[in-house]
Amino acid sequence: MQSQAAGPPPVTVAHPVKRTVTDWDEFTGRFEAIQEVQVRARVGGFVTNVEFKDGDMVHAGDLLYIIDPRPFEAVTEQAEGQLSDARAKVELAKRELDRGLKLVQTSAVSEQVVDQRRQALQAANAAETIAEGALKAAQLNVEFTHVAAPITGRVSRHVVSVGNLVSGSDNGASTLLTTIVSMDPIYIYFDADEATYLKNNKLRFEGKRPSSRDTANPVQVTLTGETKPSHEGKMDFLDNRLDVSTGTLRSRAIIPNHDLSILPGQFGRVRLIGSLPYEALLLPDTAIATDQSRKIVFVVKDDETVEARPVELGPLDEGLRVVRTGLKPEDRVIIDGIQRARVGAKVAPRKAEIGGKKS
Repeated sequence: MQSQAAGPPPVTVAHPVKRTVTDWDEFTGRFEAIQEVQVRARVGGFVTNVEFKDGDMVHAGDLLYIIDPRPFEAVTEQAEGQLSDARAKVELAKRELDRGLKLVQTSAVSEQVVDQRRQALQAANAAETIAEGALKAAQLNVEFTHVAAPITGRVSRHVVSVGNLVSGSDNGASTLLTTIVSMDPIYIYFDADEATYLKNNKLRFEGKRPSSRDTANPVQVTLTGETKPSHEGKMDFLDNRLDVSTGTLRSRAIIPNHDLSILPGQFGRVRLIGSLPYEALLLPDTAIATDQSRKIVFVVKDDETVEARPVELGPLDEGLRVVRTGLKPEDRVIIDGIQRARVGAKVAPRKAEIGGKKS
């Protein structure tokens, strides 16, 4: 008798929000530099200059280190002298051959002498070629004493200080001088699970979503500590197989980093477009209840009684949950007071707009 006197419990109802949305799949990713270079000495010697400040941005071709060039300059001068000597010998051999060719016509010299002089010219030409190669190698070593940045990026600290002896080679055993990583743009790598891959593959065959393998699908990135995406980019790469140990597909997006705020090694949340835009109905999560293994919402019918409606949910979009199936645009859904609602019982609904005022 008391419950009848109290009347139906008050609840707040609203129509689902209808708008165009796009599904996004979310993953955790890590940023990596597109280019990373270990700067090593290619010739050995004492370091005479460090031409950069630790942590600076450098451009390709900027001077980083100077290794004492004097020993290599001396070798270059020696090679130049040897080349001059070789060229003089070529000229002498040419003149002797020319004289031999004239004298052989009058039988003043034999054919054997001419052949010997021809062979001497060939040997002189070969010696000249060897001397030219030695000079080029010596000049290269002088050039290598000025260590320049091979790429544009942020340089690390200087590993070797002035006065230290470094060893150089082209086989990887040379002294590490510093490292450089490119900054703009930057990669973010993430692993997509097999279920997401199969879903997107199905959408591709249905013509509802292009494959990221063929199309630079858009991505959004939220950095640690942020509540919404702050960077946008596009897909750049999908691996050719799933990792058998994790069942995931290694994926990569490329992100502009004009302000250089993102560093290689950082984590980020990646949102990858999961569908083409479509019309959807949305509700706040507070309007959705769980009944065993299914999700339900409470709808007020025309006779003011409550009906439990099973629904299939989608992702969040701007704070509201996409409802894929189970609702109509004209349904009055209880968004506040669902704890007072009983299936089949009457309620006193008060109209409201989701995100707006009650009436």
